[in-house]
Amino acid sequence: MGSAYTPGLTVSGDTVVQKVRRLPIKGEVLAEKGQMVKHDSEVAKAMLPGMLQTIKLGEKLGVEAKEIGDFFSMEVGAEIEKGQLLAETAGLLGLGWFKQEVHSEFTGTIESISTVTGSILVREPSIPVAITAYVDGMVIDTIPEEGVTVETRGAMVQGIFGIGGERSGDIRIAVPDHDTVLGAEHIQADDAGKVLVGGSGLTYEAMVKAGEIGVSGLVVGAVKDVDLTKLLGYEIGVAITGQEEIDFTIVATEGFGQLAMAQRTFELLQSIEGKRASLNGATQIRAGVIRPELIAPIEHAAGDVPPEHATLELKPGTPIRVIREPYFGQLAEVTGLPAELQAVESGALVRVLTAKLEDGEEVTVPRANVEIIATS
Repeated sequence: MGSAYTPGLTVSGDTVVQKVRRLPIKGEVLAEKGQMVKHDSEVAKAMLPGMLQTIKLGEKLGVEAKEIGDFFSMEVGAEIEKGQLLAETAGLLGLGWFKQEVHSEFTGTIESISTVTGSILVREPSIPVAITAYVDGMVIDTIPEEGVTVETRGAMVQGIFGIGGERSGDIRIAVPDHDTVLGAEHIQADDAGKVLVGGSGLTYEAMVKAGEIGVSGLVVGAVKDVDLTKLLGYEIGVAITGQEEIDFTIVATEGFGQLAMAQRTFELLQSIEGKRASLNGATQIRAGVIRPELIAPIEHAAGDVPPEHATLELKPGTPIRVIREPYFGQLAEVTGLPAELQAVESGALVRVLTAKLEDGEEVTVPRANVEIIATS
């Protein structure tokens, strides 16, 4: 039979990573090809148009739409300030009785004046948008008016699930081993701005303290959905994450609940303790899969050649992680790839594989229910 392939998760102490950094709208690229950049270097910027607001001038003045020109003399392009007097009537009999005044509710630029609707449109000030390099590395390509591609070399750990956006900090191993739950007692007063590594999970109290101290990120084996709901104030979906309004980022390397972090992952993170890492909790499990990640660039001697990327091929001996129940989050090693289709609980005929779990149990699971752990 032919080779079988499946999506993979990277857990590597030395790999090459390329990150495309793209503006949401057309703008200006600030970095050049070949330029070395830091994680917080601005590489592109743009001005996001401000919101368009409506001031119902005729209605507020109590006049016909076609008459607003008799009370309003400003032109398109004029800048106005919030609270500024825009127009006023003379009042009853010209004596100021029942006089009507209209003050601007917004700061911005007049974009249009309509004698049909009696309204003026005001464009609020543009909002500056900038993107950073995210990782320390080299700009290997530029995208005119849009962004750049940054390449770095170092350690990379991808997880199963995460929340929170892009952050960075020095790595500190906060627990003694890969099976210890990260609790509030493991977080120190001087952990502000750091990325803390836990073991099999973390407590809600640890999340709260992390926010109070100013921790940048938490990397643990698993996280409980009930704790996430309590933290965020709402139930989080698993289709796409990363935009949550929290002060730190969480990356779960194994899944949900309480699952020991893979020993190889924990040891890798131990080996780079003290290094600055960039991490992102963004997760998308549908088409266009996005995995939460931690990247720690590491300096290498000139001329040192990085290892070849591992081929994501299912074969006997391939390390995998099961991503569906009843073995969700468990690590295993492929032992066989039966050629024949087999029926699953739903009645569908699918390709399966056999694998040995870490406790020695032999299981059969659909190939679509596993991810390769790509190591190098």
